[in-house]
Amino acid sequence: MDDFLPQLLQQLFNGLSLGAIYALIAIGYTMVYGIIGMINFAHGDIYMIGAYVGLVTLSAVGTQGGVPIWLVIGLMLVVAAIITGVYGFVVEQVAYKPVRNSPRLVALISAIGMSIFLQNWVALGQGARDMAVPSLLPGALQFGGGGGGFEVFIPYTRIMIIVVAVVLMVLLTLYIRHSRMGRASRACAQDMHMANLLGINTNRVISFTFILGAVLAAVGGVLIALAVGKLNPFIGFLAGIKAFTAAVLGGIGSIPGAMLGGVLLGVAETLAAAYISSEYKDIVAFTLLVLILLVRPTGLLGKPEVEKV
Repeated sequence: MDDFLPQLLQQLFNGLSLGAIYALIAIGYTMVYGIIGMINFAHGDIYMIGAYVGLVTLSAVGTQGGVPIWLVIGLMLVVAAIITGVYGFVVEQVAYKPVRNSPRLVALISAIGMSIFLQNWVALGQGARDMAVPSLLPGALQFGGGGGGFEVFIPYTRIMIIVVAVVLMVLLTLYIRHSRMGRASRACAQDMHMANLLGINTNRVISFTFILGAVLAAVGGVLIALAVGKLNPFIGFLAGIKAFTAAVLGGIGSIPGAMLGGVLLGVAETLAAAYISSEYKDIVAFTLLVLILLVRPTGLLGKPEVEKV
């Protein structure tokens, strides 16, 4: 029992960092759905591409030339955000814009096809095997350990994930609430047809939404690659499914819901792996989703859609 509390705190912190990654990806899902009512199932692969771009940037810059580590990580994040932003724009133009007015099943098939294409695109270019990512922030903060039997280690990479994720979510919230494009996005989410009649360039808003979602996913990809230390072209599929689950859990279409759903899913998954079995962590995560949807079909912070007639 003496070890229970420190182990619990350790797992809660790990769950928060994992949940922060899920939240960053889930925001992209929920923003796209909130505006055009479609699910971008290629979004998880954008996250994977962001991780690879970060690794390529790290390989190009290196860490032996006296460049500060924080500057290297910042450069990885910026380059990954720019490149994956372009990918997000291209995905919207190629896979979604041509079928925007088609039945939703057509858009779903298009998204799945784009996902498979991106996986194989990266696998052909970088290889399908696991690639090692150097640890730029080794070590951890240590709490306790003074003879009282209470000792918790918090890796620096996990601290970085939480700090960066919180900063980005705060900035995103302020941007959506107060910027011109943010107000246009909220107008499109409320009524796309009316926003178009009022002179809002809805095509630009939709493209911006895909780009912004891709940037957030890319940041998550770089951060988790640094924390885990390896990646492959198929990490995006499962991460995308988990992030979509987080978006549904919090309420698809709600940005705060995506954040809350990501954190809850990450904590539940980590605690299940620690105290039940790592083989059952996915079962626990999806069981949590089912239980919450049974009580609140729209998710924790989702609002029921009112169909106007």
